[in-house]
This record gives sequence, C-alpha cells and structure tokens, in this order.
Amino acid sequence: MSLLTRISDAVKDAMRARAKVELGTLRLIMSEIKRVEIDERVEMTDERIITVLNRMVKQRRESVRQFSDAGRKDLVDKEQAEIDLIDTFLPEKLSDEAVVAAVDAAIAAAGAESMRDMGKVMGALQSQLSGQADMAAVSALVRTRLA
Repeated sequence: MSLLTRISDAVKDAMRARAKVELGTLRLIMSEIKRVEIDERVEMTDERIITVLNRMVKQRRESVRQFSDAGRKDLVDKEQAEIDLIDTFLPEKLSDEAVVAAVDAAIAAAGAESMRDMGKVMGALQSQLSGQADMAAVSALVRTRLA
C-alpha cells in the first residue's frame, strides 16, 4: 500500500472517529502533499512524500524549540502531538550503530580522504538514509570522520 493511500485512509478513520486533533494534522499533511504536487507539477511518489513529511517534522521541531524558549507549554504539546502523528508515516529510524556503519561504508566506497570528498559521501548517503536518519547528524558524523 502506498504512503499516500495510508494517509488518506488515516484521514477517513479520523473522520469516522471524530478525532479533531488528528484530523487537523492529517489534513495539513494532505494539503502539503497536494501543494508540492501542484507547485512542482510532479506525481508524488513515496520518496517525495517522505521528503515532505521530514520537512514538516523539522519545521515542527523548530517550533517546539521556540515555544519552549518562550514558555508556551500548550503550544509545545500541540506541536509535539503533530510530530508524533507525522512520525507514524515515516520509515523506522535506524540505530546509531547502523548509521555509523553506513557512513563508514559510504566513505570507503567513495574513497573519501578529506573534506573535499564530503559531497560525494553525502550524495550517496542522502539516497540511502533519507527518512531513516537525521541528515544533519549524519553530516556532522561524516565531517568528523573526514577531518
């Protein structure tokens, strides 16, 4: 079953259950997917949808940080609930050991020796780990390995 179908089914289930909070978040997801589809004039594949969902999670994590700095516990809870719901549609995250192994394998495969080779390594890892690991953390790990 495609990711778009799973999200659509979740919208229908939330409507039947009259779960307003979940329904609102699911509708935000669907509207963001539709916006990207229209703006870029592309058919949404599971990989593109995962990219959209990752961007949404990243935005909400930034909002959580800002709201917690401002002392707005109510808004932090709302954003965290949205993150938790969006995460249910993302692939399972890799363990730290698996990420380290993937980074080491990509560095060896690319024959990377210095920071100049970081682009090659990150290009390989982007397609391999997209949606399964925090790419900012992966980038930092690659940077320390190549330094």
